[in-house]
Amino acid sequence: MAKETFYVTTPIYYGTAKPHLGSLYSTLIADVVSRWQQLSNKQTYFLTGTDEHGQKIMQAAQKVGKTPQEFVDSFIAAYQEAWNTYHIDYSQFIRTTDPRHIQRVQALISKLIKQGDIYKGSYDGWYCTPCETYVTAGSAQDAPECPSCGRETQKVSEESYFFKLSAYQDRLLEWYKTHPEFIVPKERTNEVISFVESGLKDLSMSRTTISWGVPFPNDPEHVVYVWVDALCNYITAIGYGDPSENKEFEKWWPANLQVLGKDIVRFHAVYWPALLMAADLQPPKQLLVHGWIQINKQKMSKSRGNVVDPMELAKEYGADPVRYYLMRKIPVNTDGDFSTGDLERCITSDLANDLGNLLHRMVSLADRYGRHTIAPLAVWAQPALDLRDASWDAIEEYKSHMESHEFHLALARLWKFINQVNAYFHEQEPWKAAKSDPAKFLEILSATCHSLRIIASLLWPVMPEKMQELLESLGHSFDREKDSIESLELGTWHQTFLLKKMPTLFVKIEESKVDSVDKADKPAEKEIKEESKESYIKIDDVIKVDLRVGTITSAESVPESDKLIKMQVDFGDLGSKQIFAGVRKWYHPEDLLGKQGTFVVNLKPRKMLGQVSEGMMLFAEDEAGKLHPVNPEGLVPNGVRLR
Repeated sequence: MAKETFYVTTPIYYGTAKPHLGSLYSTLIADVVSRWQQLSNKQTYFLTGTDEHGQKIMQAAQKVGKTPQEFVDSFIAAYQEAWNTYHIDYSQFIRTTDPRHIQRVQALISKLIKQGDIYKGSYDGWYCTPCETYVTAGSAQDAPECPSCGRETQKVSEESYFFKLSAYQDRLLEWYKTHPEFIVPKERTNEVISFVESGLKDLSMSRTTISWGVPFPNDPEHVVYVWVDALCNYITAIGYGDPSENKEFEKWWPANLQVLGKDIVRFHAVYWPALLMAADLQPPKQLLVHGWIQINKQKMSKSRGNVVDPMELAKEYGADPVRYYLMRKIPVNTDGDFSTGDLERCITSDLANDLGNLLHRMVSLADRYGRHTIAPLAVWAQPALDLRDASWDAIEEYKSHMESHEFHLALARLWKFINQVNAYFHEQEPWKAAKSDPAKFLEILSATCHSLRIIASLLWPVMPEKMQELLESLGHSFDREKDSIESLELGTWHQTFLLKKMPTLFVKIEESKVDSVDKADKPAEKEIKEESKESYIKIDDVIKVDLRVGTITSAESVPESDKLIKMQVDFGDLGSKQIFAGVRKWYHPEDLLGKQGTFVVNLKPRKMLGQVSEGMMLFAEDEAGKLHPVNPEGLVPNGVRLR
């Protein structure tokens, strides 16, 4: 039986510069989706590439004394090197200067001309060259700003071919109504519907003042408008316009998912489906629209000097940790703030401490006692069965979030399970069982190995290289069939593992040392002594504060507040307490879920927005003012008191 297919695309990137963090993010989303669908037993096709025509490229080439073709050729190696470095497993890298693409675009244009959807007229209006966008200005006499980039537009008057976009207004609105899943997140749908309802004008789709583009069929004085040319790549790449590839095209179209940034929604959600409708083709099934990656709350741009080079990040931190950070910390449906400090803390906390340390402790302990072959058990003790049940829950919830493209929630849920595995390993005390109860020691190792195999399989779409290393340490070669979601859902713990020590999976990153304060800014020694004398407390005061370690078992935003997160915290024998923390400026609730922290548990309960908070979570503030949870060095039992 033939596998179900899944076709995913990225926007094609404009060939005027090397890839940046934003283009990596789009491409990474598509790669994670493609790999996830492979684990879901689907045959995938993943398309990415470069957009190489238009006035912007022609002008940039002239500035450096190159032909447009030489200019765009100079950037291709940078894209292919970056995607190779980040393990981007694309099926095809399309270039719009490819002769096959050009011929197939012309085939589409010819069809639309023949059936009367394209006519010749003249365009008299405003144009943004950096965005290659026609800008509607109403009755304005002065040059309007481009709504996308804010730059001043240029007056354009030229003969043009027009696509009858206005004729498809009602069909588009009906499509949005009958396909509410077409645009994700849903708030983007409302923007698109509002734009279409305001009235669509026919789309100018050719230029005569430039020559760098796809020649218009039977009228070489015109070139196809660059956005029409670019959008067509999604169908030309899989055979549209070539009768010999009809079967291939029908196999993959319509695309299951098209990934794009929020700044190009109109092109993909209005112009693109209208062109497809005119060509008697179905629109893509879904557009996944992500926000911008910001640096200090500002969109990355060359003019601001805040563009992050993904190659430098990979060199400094490794590709897979950067992949994990972008998927975990930047939700698809909102803008996300990037900082190297946050990346470093994420690598140390999540990857090195939580996951890498678990593997290292388990393999090292097994090696110390000569246990390298770990066989499954016929009968499991209750703690191991509880861990297995927890793994089933994690698989199902992780799967649900991944199918909804909620990658940050999926990873937060998986980390809750990773913390459960850490807690199991610690509470079962295998270092003691190794000496006194060999059977129990083997069971602890086997349950931990089975859990790590599940974790690695689920994480493979996000960190393919590192998860293959993890599985290799368990003596397990990754297989997309055997490690499929379906096989994990069966949940039978019957694997035999052959443990071997490997290099450290994730290396902790040392915290940057805070520069010492200039002596001139320090108070005089006498003042320090006086201040210290006044601030002394007695040992009895310290003893009064009951500090405990607890695990956050649930976390949610408080709707009435833009600061508070409500948490349920497990303190072991002390039970569970509800605690509020005013940290939404820095954390989403899912960032805290499953994490251990340090809490004051003997504060007098107090009401906050009508609900009771029964303690306080401790945080440390860095030099930038961000708060970081105060955690024990390693996983400890819930309820342990700090001394």
